[in-house]
Amino acid sequence: MPGQRGKRELLRELQGVVSFFGSYHAMRAESVLRKSGRPAVLIPGPREISPNCGVALRFDYHQKEEVQELLDRGFVQYESFHHYPHRG
Repeated sequence: MPGQRGKRELLRELQGVVSFFGSYHAMRAESVLRKSGRPAVLIPGPREISPNCGVALRFDYHQKEEVQELLDRGFVQYESFHHYPHRG
């Protein structure tokens, strides 16, 4: 598991956010992406993106199509994908 500094750097690199209707699907999505070797970090769901779920998932936006395909194959229900650069 990365240290605090490593996690901050990873969050800056991951410019995409997947929003969900429920936290269960967010946790499943993180598991699916990590098993595929892709970086994924659960974050508090940004309210300006979606009020539906308190949890969202940061991912590499450049891999959006591959991530969407992985989630679809894993039967993970998601709301939508967003380009959302880290502001921290």
